[in-house]
Amino acid sequence: MRYFILVILCCIMISCNEVTYLTQDEKKEIEDTIQQVLNNYYSDIKVHGLTAEFKYLDSSNEFFWVPPGYSRPLSYDSVAAVLNRSAPALKAVENTFDTLHIIPLSRSIAIYTARIHSIVTDTQNQVTITNLVETGVLIKRPDGWKLHNGQTAIIDDRGNTGNNP
Repeated sequence: MRYFILVILCCIMISCNEVTYLTQDEKKEIEDTIQQVLNNYYSDIKVHGLTAEFKYLDSSNEFFWVPPGYSRPLSYDSVAAVLNRSAPALKAVENTFDTLHIIPLSRSIAIYTARIHSIVTDTQNQVTITNLVETGVLIKRPDGWKLHNGQTAIIDDRGNTGNNP
């Protein structure tokens, strides 16, 4: 989870550019909005498949993500290529939050951490059940909140992550 530190540092650097003090009501409103966005994200993936993710990803040059099994961050174009390549092989993807913690840093930046239960069925009806841990930064764009950067890792039954150190 060495990229977790990178994500946190990016959040701090970004938030330093926008010093904002949020009231408890503003924090609650942002948390509720982001929770709804993330719920919609998973709902859209369940209904429309992996390519539904594009609606929720920040396509800027600053975007990066470290998917499970990867040791380096991927750019938006690389993530898009992986999604487009993987989507046809999957029949169903159902992700649910076991836990979700959202921390608004400003009116336009928030971080979250989550434990996710994932059930993936491929076109051969092979089912893969995985538990994931995810950290990420969301940024508010004119068209809504977008996943800006982060990392997802597989958790084994003992709670250890499966990413390379």
